[in-house]
Amino acid sequence: MKTIADLQIGERGIIVNFTDEGLSLKLLEMGCLPGTQVTMTHIAPFGDPIAVKVSGYVLSMRVDEASTIVVA
Repeated sequence: MKTIADLQIGERGIIVNFTDEGLSLKLLEMGCLPGTQVTMTHIAPFGDPIAVKVSGYVLSMRVDEASTIVVA
């Protein structure tokens, strides 16, 4: 099971599922919908936060949030 947190800069994935039901609503509202392509764009020097391109914009999130988004 690969998550957004496992992606390297420039790597892409398609959102498949969420592992945290409580956090999934917040992520859905931010455009992280199942079937949407995401691309890792930035990783902070100490690894947290990260930035991904999703639905035409760049979304910054914590690694613990990103680790709840399963990608294929």
